[in-house]
Amino acid sequence: MFQQFHLIATVSALENVMTGLQYTTLPRGERRQRAAEALEQVGLGNRLHHRPAQLSGGEQQRVAIARALAKRPDIIFADEPTGALDCETGHTIVDLLLTAADSGASLVMVTHDRTIAARFPRRLHIQDGLVTELDKPNQAPSDEGLSAKG
Repeated sequence: MFQQFHLIATVSALENVMTGLQYTTLPRGERRQRAAEALEQVGLGNRLHHRPAQLSGGEQQRVAIARALAKRPDIIFADEPTGALDCETGHTIVDLLLTAADSGASLVMVTHDRTIAARFPRRLHIQDGLVTELDKPNQAPSDEGLSAKG
C-alpha cells in the first residue's frame, strides 16, 4: 500500500480493486467477488461503481487498501495507510490490517501516529535512516518510526 493511491481514473472502485488480482489464477467471477468483499470491509460497499474522481481522498485510500487486502497476501507493506482518513475510519483500517496479520500475513507498517504504533507488538524507530530504538511489547512508543508485526 502506497501513500499515493495509484488508482486508474477511468475505471470503477471495483475494477481498481480487481486489478490487484489480475495476474492470479482466480477466475474473473471470484476476482469480482473478492474485490466487492474487500470494498465492503473498508466501508465502501455502496461505492463499488464510482470512479476515483467521484470519491473523496479518504475513500480513494480505502480503495487502495481494499486492493491490497483482496489478494490475501502473505506480507503487507503499508506506508501511512491511515494518513488521509478520519480517526474512526483509521482505527477500522488498522483493525483490518491486524486481522490480516492474525490470519497469517506478516505486516510492516510505517506510521507517524503514536496511537496507531502503540497497537503493534513490535516497533522499530528509524531516524535519519538508522534504527534508533526497538520498543518491547507493551512499551509505549517514543518517536515516529516503523511499526512491524509478523
